[in-house]
Amino acid sequence: MEFKTTICGKYNQKWVFFVVLHSQTTIQMSKRKVIVTGGMGYIGSHTIVDLLEKGFDVVSIDNLSRANKFSIEGIKKITGITVKNYAVDLCNLNELKQVVKSNSDAVGIIHFGAYKDVLESVNEPLVYYHNNIASTVNILKCAVEFKIKHFIFSSSCTVYGNIETLPVTEETPFGKPACPYALTKQMGEKMIYDVALNCDIRFVLLRYFNPAGAHTSGEIGEFLHAKGNHLVPVITQVAAGIRPQLTINGTDYPTRDGTGLRDFIHVMDIADAHSLALNSSIGNKFKNKIEVFNLGTGQGITVSEAVKCFEETTQIKLNYKTGPRREGDIVAIYASNDKAKNVLGWIPTHTLSDIMKTAWSWQKKMNSLAK
Repeated sequence: MEFKTTICGKYNQKWVFFVVLHSQTTIQMSKRKVIVTGGMGYIGSHTIVDLLEKGFDVVSIDNLSRANKFSIEGIKKITGITVKNYAVDLCNLNELKQVVKSNSDAVGIIHFGAYKDVLESVNEPLVYYHNNIASTVNILKCAVEFKIKHFIFSSSCTVYGNIETLPVTEETPFGKPACPYALTKQMGEKMIYDVALNCDIRFVLLRYFNPAGAHTSGEIGEFLHAKGNHLVPVITQVAAGIRPQLTINGTDYPTRDGTGLRDFIHVMDIADAHSLALNSSIGNKFKNKIEVFNLGTGQGITVSEAVKCFEETTQIKLNYKTGPRREGDIVAIYASNDKAKNVLGWIPTHTLSDIMKTAWSWQKKMNSLAK
């Protein structure tokens, strides 16, 4: 396909008009490529959908050890695009380098590749230290070597530890980590601050509170591995009869009903924040070389309230009991998201009921695929 451009200029001292033919392929701008580690995982897959819908080209690096096997198909059903995934372990530096080298035209890296279960990290700390720390060291090495200018790090509200003053702001100092998972996120942030001193990369640290829910299509969602203990997918598994019972761990916390208090944020709101952060970094809209943002609703919800919300939203009565506190859990936390709103223009739009409704739709999808 061709189209014309008319240019006015002088030839032999006379003004004349030139007509230039362009092909569509020569004038079209190439899409901006993003490398997403852990792209087939829970937050990674939802963020890929958001990036694709906002015009980015995406490649994923995920060894599928904790990923949902339906993610590639689900992303394609939602967006019409088949994303290239490299089944490479981020802890294998040589293999990782080859992948990043072949995609060194990427404008940015979004690093999700980490294990994330609090209780599992307590029981298997060395697994978490090896995977989460080595993977971050390696992807940072690649970003520096191949001069990829923008880096988004998947952090966590667990870096704050048990705190007395709520809501949490980005200036709240780190507390004692309640579990090895939390320590790996603190260490990841510390590494980034050190690396940033001697490179030209711009970093964004996104501290999630409690991501939950699924894409509204029901095509992708959270895959809970056998040892997983995240509240919302455990709730949906109990409702589906996959697990016999839900245990609410801890009923003597100093909260309004005695159960732990969290800030549940829909995964698609989290995904949206990544695209906004990357666009802002590429557009040089940040004052600092490293920017930190809390991603939460700003509202604290207790575990008991979350259970009741699921029951009211789905009209399904859950089989649950109460039990002792669980090692590694913090008492209460919720975010101040003012900075993300003011700087990124990020507005979370999904409610707790939306979280439960979409999570249940995803669980039913998985049930149908398992038959």
